[in-house]
Amino acid sequence: MPGKNLSIREEVDELMKAGAIQELQFPEWITNVVMVKKSNGKWRMCTDFMNLNKACPKDYYPLPCLGRLVDGSAVHQVLDFLDASRGYHQILLEGEDQEKTASIIEYGLYC
Repeated sequence: MPGKNLSIREEVDELMKAGAIQELQFPEWITNVVMVKKSNGKWRMCTDFMNLNKACPKDYYPLPCLGRLVDGSAVHQVLDFLDASRGYHQILLEGEDQEKTASIIEYGLYC
């Protein structure tokens, strides 16, 4: 557990410094953090939003077919891929929705 707790603390501190999360007092939704061990032995901090997803209305619109997007890129000379290892934290949520992503850890509540 000490390794997990240290990893949580480091991740929260890093996300706070980057402005990706903030401390919160009384959120409408709270989810627990789940620590998953990666193949390199380090820990990944994850959150399970299944209950929040169930409570949210669905958007019914067609999504582009991934195969068509890949095939369409074959005619271009340059193909670039974005390394999105931290990309998830770059998606800005509407102010009223930010607190719905609140996670509770030993040190407090964050969204």
